[in-house]
Amino acid sequence: MRILVLSKRQYMSKDLIDNRYGRFREIPLALAKAGHSVCGICLSYRTRQEGVWEDEKNGASVAWHLLNVDKLFPVGSANYWKKVGAVGKTFQPDIVWACSDVLHAILGYSVAKKLKVVLVTDLYDNFESFGLTRLPGMTSAFRRALRKAHGITCVSKPLARYVRDTIRCSCPMEVIENAVPEHTFCPLDQTECRRVLNLPENGIFIGTTGAISKSRGIEALFKAFEMLAEERPDVHLVLAGACDMDLPLQNHPRVHYLGMLPAERVPFVLSALDIAVICNRKSLFGEYCFPQKFYESIACNVPVVAAATGPMIELLRDYPQNLYEPESPESLAQALRGQMKNFSPLPIKVPTWNMMGAKLADFFHRRLIETRRE
Repeated sequence: MRILVLSKRQYMSKDLIDNRYGRFREIPLALAKAGHSVCGICLSYRTRQEGVWEDEKNGASVAWHLLNVDKLFPVGSANYWKKVGAVGKTFQPDIVWACSDVLHAILGYSVAKKLKVVLVTDLYDNFESFGLTRLPGMTSAFRRALRKAHGITCVSKPLARYVRDTIRCSCPMEVIENAVPEHTFCPLDQTECRRVLNLPENGIFIGTTGAISKSRGIEALFKAFEMLAEERPDVHLVLAGACDMDLPLQNHPRVHYLGMLPAERVPFVLSALDIAVICNRKSLFGEYCFPQKFYESIACNVPVVAAATGPMIELLRDYPQNLYEPESPESLAQALRGQMKNFSPLPIKVPTWNMMGAKLADFFHRRLIETRRE
Protein backbone atom coordinates (compact mmCIF):
# COMPACT_ATOMS: atom_id res chain seq x y z
CA MET A 1 0.00 0.00 0.00
CA ARG A 2 0.94 3.62 -0.52
CA ILE A 3 -0.02 5.65 2.55
CA LEU A 4 -0.06 9.44 2.89
CA VAL A 5 0.01 10.62 6.51
CA LEU A 6 -1.24 14.08 7.50
CA SER A 7 -0.15 15.35 10.92
CA LYS A 8 0.61 18.45 12.89
CA ARG A 9 4.21 18.76 13.97
CA GLN A 10 3.93 19.64 17.68
CA TYR A 11 1.97 17.40 20.04
CA MET A 12 2.34 15.91 23.54
CA SER A 13 4.80 18.75 24.34
CA LYS A 14 7.15 17.32 21.71
CA ASP A 15 8.08 18.04 18.10
CA LEU A 16 7.61 15.15 15.67
CA ILE A 17 10.70 16.15 13.69
CA ASP A 18 13.04 17.68 16.29
CA ASN A 19 12.31 15.14 19.03
CA ARG A 20 11.52 12.17 16.74
CA TYR A 21 8.87 11.06 19.15
CA GLY A 22 5.42 9.63 19.44
CA ARG A 23 2.53 7.99 17.67
CA PHE A 24 2.74 9.92 14.40
CA ARG A 25 6.42 9.26 14.00
CA GLU A 26 6.49 5.64 15.15
CA ILE A 27 3.44 4.21 13.37
CA PRO A 28 4.40 5.52 9.90
CA LEU A 29 7.87 4.01 10.42
CA ALA A 30 6.27 0.72 11.50
CA LEU A 31 4.17 0.72 8.32
CA ALA A 32 7.28 1.42 6.24
CA LYS A 33 9.21 -1.33 8.01
CA ALA A 34 6.41 -3.76 7.08
CA GLY A 35 7.01 -2.98 3.41
CA HIS A 36 4.46 -0.26 2.70
CA SER A 37 5.38 3.03 1.02
CA VAL A 38 4.74 5.92 3.41
CA CYS A 39 5.17 9.66 3.13
CA GLY A 40 3.74 12.50 5.16
CA ILE A 41 2.79 16.15 5.10
CA CYS A 42 3.63 17.72 8.45
CA LEU A 43 2.15 21.10 9.35
CA SER A 44 3.87 23.20 12.01
CA TYR A 45 1.83 25.68 14.03
CA ARG A 46 5.09 27.40 14.96
CA THR A 47 7.58 28.82 12.47
CA ARG A 48 10.05 26.08 11.59
CA GLN A 49 12.37 25.31 8.67
CA GLU A 50 10.41 23.91 5.74
CA GLY A 51 11.42 21.35 3.15
CA VAL A 52 11.63 17.56 2.96
CA TRP A 53 12.98 15.48 5.83
CA GLU A 54 13.77 11.79 5.46
CA ASP A 55 13.14 9.94 8.71
CA GLU A 56 15.00 6.64 8.94
CA LYS A 57 14.96 3.98 11.63
CA ASN A 58 15.93 0.30 11.54
CA GLY A 59 15.90 0.16 7.76
CA ALA A 60 12.53 1.92 7.43
CA SER A 61 12.14 5.33 5.83
CA VAL A 62 9.40 7.98 5.72
CA ALA A 63 9.69 11.22 3.73
CA TRP A 64 8.03 14.15 5.53
CA HIS A 65 7.11 17.30 3.62
CA LEU A 66 7.41 20.10 6.18
CA LEU A 67 5.24 23.21 5.95
CA ASN A 68 4.31 26.02 8.30
CA VAL A 69 0.65 26.76 9.02
CA ASP A 70 0.65 29.96 6.93
CA LYS A 71 0.94 27.73 3.86
CA LEU A 72 -2.72 26.76 4.31
CA PHE A 73 -3.60 30.09 2.72
CA PRO A 74 -3.81 29.73 -1.09
CA VAL A 75 -1.05 32.19 -1.96
CA GLY A 76 2.17 31.39 -3.79
CA SER A 77 3.60 28.26 -5.36
CA ALA A 78 4.51 26.61 -2.05
CA ASN A 79 1.06 26.54 -0.44
CA TYR A 80 -0.38 23.46 1.25
CA TRP A 81 -2.79 22.53 -1.51
CA LYS A 82 -0.19 22.71 -4.26
CA LYS A 83 2.01 20.49 -2.11
CA VAL A 84 -0.90 18.04 -1.76
CA GLY A 85 -1.35 18.03 -5.53
CA ALA A 86 2.35 17.49 -6.16
CA VAL A 87 2.62 14.68 -3.62
CA GLY A 88 -0.54 13.11 -4.99
CA LYS A 89 0.86 13.16 -8.52
CA THR A 90 4.29 11.75 -7.66
CA PHE A 91 3.44 9.47 -4.74
CA GLN A 92 -0.05 8.38 -5.86
CA PRO A 93 -1.32 7.22 -2.45
CA ASP A 94 -3.95 4.54 -1.99
CA ILE A 95 -5.05 5.89 1.35
CA VAL A 96 -4.83 9.05 3.46
CA TRP A 97 -4.37 8.67 7.24
CA ALA A 98 -5.39 12.02 8.76
CA CYS A 99 -4.05 12.43 12.30
CA SER A 100 -3.42 14.64 15.30
CA ASP A 101 -6.26 17.18 15.72
CA VAL A 102 -9.57 18.66 14.55
CA LEU A 103 -7.95 20.67 11.76
CA HIS A 104 -6.25 17.62 10.29
CA ALA A 105 -9.45 15.61 10.41
CA ILE A 106 -11.07 18.37 8.35
CA LEU A 107 -8.05 18.68 6.04
CA GLY A 108 -7.99 14.90 5.66
CA TYR A 109 -11.46 14.86 4.15
CA SER A 110 -10.55 17.58 1.63
CA VAL A 111 -7.20 15.99 0.74
CA ALA A 112 -8.66 12.52 0.25
CA LYS A 113 -11.47 13.97 -1.88
CA LYS A 114 -8.97 15.95 -3.98
CA LEU A 115 -6.80 12.86 -4.54
CA LYS A 116 -9.81 10.52 -4.89
CA VAL A 117 -8.48 8.03 -2.36
CA VAL A 118 -9.68 6.25 0.79
CA LEU A 119 -9.69 8.29 4.00
CA VAL A 120 -9.02 6.93 7.49
CA THR A 121 -9.06 9.49 10.31
CA ASP A 122 -7.12 8.88 13.51
CA LEU A 123 -8.25 10.10 16.93
CA TYR A 124 -5.45 9.83 19.48
CA ASP A 125 -7.48 11.84 21.99
CA ASN A 126 -10.99 13.24 22.20
CA PHE A 127 -10.30 16.22 19.95
CA GLU A 128 -13.52 17.87 21.05
CA SER A 129 -11.74 18.65 24.33
CA PHE A 130 -9.02 20.59 22.47
CA GLY A 131 -8.93 24.38 22.21
CA LEU A 132 -9.49 24.43 18.43
CA THR A 133 -13.11 23.41 18.93
CA ARG A 134 -13.76 26.78 20.58
CA LEU A 135 -13.50 28.39 17.15
CA PRO A 136 -16.93 28.89 15.56
CA GLY A 137 -17.92 26.05 13.26
CA MET A 138 -14.95 23.79 14.03
CA THR A 139 -16.84 21.13 15.98
CA SER A 140 -19.56 20.79 13.35
CA ALA A 141 -16.98 20.67 10.53
CA PHE A 142 -14.99 18.08 12.47
CA ARG A 143 -18.04 15.88 12.98
CA ARG A 144 -19.00 16.14 9.31
CA ALA A 145 -15.49 15.11 8.29
CA LEU A 146 -15.62 12.09 10.61
CA ARG A 147 -18.95 10.98 9.20
CA LYS A 148 -17.52 11.11 5.68
CA ALA A 149 -14.39 9.08 6.50
CA HIS A 150 -14.11 5.53 5.15
CA GLY A 151 -12.67 4.40 8.47
CA ILE A 152 -11.67 5.74 11.89
CA THR A 153 -8.87 4.66 14.20
CA CYS A 154 -9.23 5.48 17.91
CA VAL A 155 -6.69 5.35 20.71
CA SER A 156 -9.10 3.67 23.16
CA LYS A 157 -12.31 1.66 23.32
CA PRO A 158 -14.18 4.37 25.29
CA LEU A 159 -13.27 6.91 22.59
CA ALA A 160 -14.52 4.56 19.84
CA ARG A 161 -17.81 4.18 21.69
CA TYR A 162 -18.08 7.96 22.09
CA VAL A 163 -17.51 8.51 18.37
CA ARG A 164 -20.06 5.85 17.47
CA ASP A 165 -22.76 6.92 19.93
CA THR A 166 -22.30 10.70 20.18
CA ILE A 167 -20.96 11.73 16.77
CA ARG A 168 -23.01 9.03 15.06
CA CYS A 169 -20.28 7.71 12.79
CA SER A 170 -21.24 4.53 10.95
CA CYS A 171 -17.97 3.66 9.21
CA PRO A 172 -15.78 0.80 10.49
CA MET A 173 -13.50 1.63 13.42
CA GLU A 174 -10.34 0.10 14.83
CA VAL A 175 -8.73 0.70 18.21
CA ILE A 176 -5.02 1.48 17.76
CA GLU A 177 -3.63 2.08 21.24
CA ASN A 178 -0.47 3.92 22.09
CA ALA A 179 2.52 1.63 22.42
CA VAL A 180 6.27 1.66 23.06
CA PRO A 181 9.31 1.49 20.76
CA GLU A 182 11.10 -1.84 20.75
CA HIS A 183 14.23 -2.09 22.92
CA THR A 184 13.73 1.40 24.42
CA PHE A 185 11.52 0.93 27.48
CA CYS A 186 12.82 -1.95 29.55
CA PRO A 187 13.85 -2.53 33.19
CA LEU A 188 17.05 -0.68 34.09
CA ASP A 189 19.10 -0.77 37.27
CA GLN A 190 17.24 1.41 39.76
CA THR A 191 20.30 2.61 41.70
CA GLU A 192 22.17 3.53 38.54
CA CYS A 193 19.17 5.45 37.19
CA ARG A 194 18.95 7.45 40.40
CA ARG A 195 22.63 8.29 40.13
CA VAL A 196 22.24 9.40 36.51
CA LEU A 197 19.36 11.68 37.49
CA ASN A 198 21.13 13.03 40.61
CA LEU A 199 18.49 11.59 42.91
CA PRO A 200 19.14 10.14 46.35
CA GLU A 201 19.95 6.45 46.09
CA ASN A 202 17.83 5.35 49.04
CA GLY A 203 14.13 5.79 49.71
CA ILE A 204 10.76 5.02 48.17
CA PHE A 205 10.22 7.08 45.05
CA ILE A 206 6.79 7.75 43.62
CA GLY A 207 6.42 9.95 40.59
CA THR A 208 5.09 10.80 37.18
CA THR A 209 6.33 11.85 33.75
CA GLY A 210 4.50 13.94 31.19
CA ALA A 211 2.09 16.82 31.67
CA ILE A 212 2.21 18.22 35.21
CA SER A 213 -1.05 20.05 34.94
CA LYS A 214 -4.23 20.90 36.83
CA SER A 215 -6.11 19.62 33.80
CA ARG A 216 -4.73 16.14 34.61
CA GLY A 217 -5.58 16.33 38.32
CA ILE A 218 -1.93 16.58 39.40
CA GLU A 219 -2.86 18.32 42.66
CA ALA A 220 -4.18 15.02 44.00
CA LEU A 221 -0.65 13.64 43.71
CA PHE A 222 0.84 16.64 45.53
CA LYS A 223 -1.60 16.29 48.43
CA ALA A 224 -1.25 12.49 48.58
CA PHE A 225 2.52 12.92 48.80
CA GLU A 226 2.12 15.37 51.68
CA MET A 227 0.11 12.75 53.59
CA LEU A 228 2.64 10.02 52.93
CA ALA A 229 5.62 12.27 53.68
CA GLU A 230 4.23 12.91 57.16
CA GLU A 231 3.86 9.17 57.74
CA ARG A 232 7.23 8.09 56.33
CA PRO A 233 10.53 9.96 56.15
CA ASP A 234 11.73 7.82 53.22
CA VAL A 235 9.06 8.79 50.66
CA HIS A 236 10.14 11.00 47.73
CA LEU A 237 8.18 12.53 44.85
CA VAL A 238 9.75 12.74 41.36
CA LEU A 239 8.24 14.89 38.59
CA ALA A 240 9.41 15.18 34.99
CA GLY A 241 7.68 17.04 32.19
CA ALA A 242 6.04 20.31 31.23
CA CYS A 243 4.55 22.11 34.23
CA ASP A 244 1.68 24.62 34.31
CA MET A 245 3.03 28.13 34.78
CA ASP A 246 0.51 28.82 37.54
CA LEU A 247 1.19 25.57 39.37
CA PRO A 248 4.02 26.14 41.85
CA LEU A 249 5.89 22.97 42.68
CA GLN A 250 5.98 21.99 46.31
CA ASN A 251 8.77 23.49 48.36
CA HIS A 252 9.69 20.22 50.01
CA PRO A 253 13.18 18.69 50.32
CA ARG A 254 11.86 15.35 49.06
CA VAL A 255 10.20 16.71 45.92
CA HIS A 256 12.47 16.40 42.87
CA TYR A 257 11.45 18.24 39.71
CA LEU A 258 13.59 17.16 36.76
CA GLY A 259 12.08 19.53 34.20
CA MET A 260 11.56 18.68 30.55
CA LEU A 261 13.75 15.75 29.59
CA PRO A 262 14.60 14.30 26.17
CA ALA A 263 12.60 11.18 25.29
CA GLU A 264 15.62 8.92 25.74
CA ARG A 265 15.81 9.92 29.43
CA VAL A 266 12.24 8.86 30.25
CA PRO A 267 13.13 5.16 30.76
CA PHE A 268 15.71 6.29 33.34
CA VAL A 269 13.07 8.27 35.24
CA LEU A 270 10.58 5.41 35.25
CA SER A 271 13.18 2.84 36.27
CA ALA A 272 14.27 5.10 39.15
CA LEU A 273 10.75 4.93 40.61
CA ASP A 274 9.22 2.41 42.96
CA ILE A 275 5.71 3.41 41.85
CA ALA A 276 4.62 5.33 38.74
CA VAL A 277 1.47 7.44 39.10
CA ILE A 278 -0.85 8.30 36.22
CA CYS A 279 -2.98 11.28 37.17
CA ASN A 280 -6.15 12.24 35.35
CA ARG A 281 -9.59 13.76 35.82
CA LYS A 282 -13.07 12.76 34.76
CA SER A 283 -13.35 15.12 31.81
CA LEU A 284 -13.90 15.14 28.05
CA PHE A 285 -10.17 14.54 27.78
CA GLY A 286 -9.50 12.20 30.69
CA GLU A 287 -12.34 9.77 30.00
CA TYR A 288 -11.08 8.94 26.50
CA CYS A 289 -7.30 9.43 26.36
CA PHE A 290 -4.79 6.59 26.55
CA PRO A 291 -1.83 7.77 28.67
CA GLN A 292 1.44 7.07 26.87
CA LYS A 293 3.17 6.59 30.22
CA PHE A 294 0.98 3.59 31.14
CA TYR A 295 2.64 1.09 28.83
CA GLU A 296 6.01 2.80 29.20
CA SER A 297 5.89 2.22 32.97
CA ILE A 298 4.81 -1.40 32.64
CA ALA A 299 7.58 -2.06 30.10
CA CYS A 300 10.07 -0.75 32.68
CA ASN A 301 8.59 -3.24 35.20
CA VAL A 302 7.47 -0.42 37.51
CA PRO A 303 4.26 -0.77 39.57
CA VAL A 304 1.56 1.63 38.41
CA VAL A 305 -1.23 3.45 40.24
CA ALA A 306 -3.66 5.18 37.88
CA ALA A 307 -6.71 7.41 38.09
CA ALA A 308 -9.87 5.40 37.42
CA THR A 309 -10.84 7.01 34.12
CA GLY A 310 -12.01 5.53 30.80
CA PRO A 311 -9.33 3.20 29.36
CA MET A 312 -7.61 2.64 32.72
CA ILE A 313 -10.81 1.22 34.23
CA GLU A 314 -11.03 -1.29 31.39
CA LEU A 315 -7.35 -2.25 31.38
CA LEU A 316 -7.15 -2.58 35.16
CA ARG A 317 -10.51 -4.21 35.81
CA ASP A 318 -8.69 -7.20 37.33
CA TYR A 319 -6.40 -4.95 39.39
CA PRO A 320 -8.69 -2.54 41.31
CA GLN A 321 -5.95 -2.02 43.90
CA ASN A 322 -3.98 -0.16 41.22
CA LEU A 323 -6.74 2.40 40.67
CA TYR A 324 -7.67 5.50 42.66
CA GLU A 325 -10.64 7.82 42.53
CA PRO A 326 -9.72 10.78 40.28
CA GLU A 327 -8.85 14.00 42.13
CA SER A 328 -9.04 12.24 45.51
CA PRO A 329 -5.76 12.57 47.45
CA GLU A 330 -7.07 10.15 50.11
CA SER A 331 -7.85 7.47 47.54
CA LEU A 332 -4.49 7.94 45.83
CA ALA A 333 -2.59 7.82 49.13
CA GLN A 334 -4.38 4.59 50.04
CA ALA A 335 -3.50 2.97 46.70
CA LEU A 336 0.13 4.03 47.15
CA ARG A 337 0.22 2.60 50.68
CA GLY A 338 -0.96 -0.72 49.28
CA GLN A 339 1.84 -0.78 46.73
CA MET A 340 4.42 0.17 49.36
CA LYS A 341 3.43 -2.92 51.33
CA ASN A 342 3.81 -5.13 48.29
CA PHE A 343 5.38 -3.69 45.15
CA SER A 344 3.56 -5.45 42.32
CA PRO A 345 4.40 -4.69 38.67
CA LEU A 346 1.41 -5.36 36.44
CA PRO A 347 1.54 -8.62 34.41
CA ILE A 348 0.18 -6.93 31.29
CA LYS A 349 1.64 -7.51 27.83
CA VAL A 350 2.93 -4.26 26.38
CA PRO A 351 2.34 -3.68 22.64
CA THR A 352 5.06 -2.20 20.46
CA TRP A 353 4.59 0.35 17.72
CA ASN A 354 5.42 -2.36 15.18
CA MET A 355 2.49 -4.41 16.51
CA MET A 356 0.19 -1.39 16.22
CA GLY A 357 1.52 -0.72 12.72
CA ALA A 358 0.66 -4.27 11.65
CA LYS A 359 -2.84 -3.93 13.11
CA LEU A 360 -3.32 -0.61 11.32
CA ALA A 361 -2.06 -1.99 8.01
CA ASP A 362 -4.60 -4.81 8.23
CA PHE A 363 -7.37 -2.27 8.85
CA PHE A 364 -6.19 -0.17 5.88
CA HIS A 365 -6.16 -3.24 3.65
CA ARG A 366 -9.70 -4.19 4.65
CA ARG A 367 -10.95 -0.65 4.10
CA LEU A 368 -9.38 -0.51 0.64
CA ILE A 369 -11.00 -3.78 -0.41
CA GLU A 370 -14.39 -2.97 1.09
CA THR A 371 -14.44 0.59 -0.28
CA ARG A 372 -13.73 -0.62 -3.81
CA ARG A 373 -16.68 -2.99 -3.52
CA GLU A 374 -19.06 -0.21 -2.45
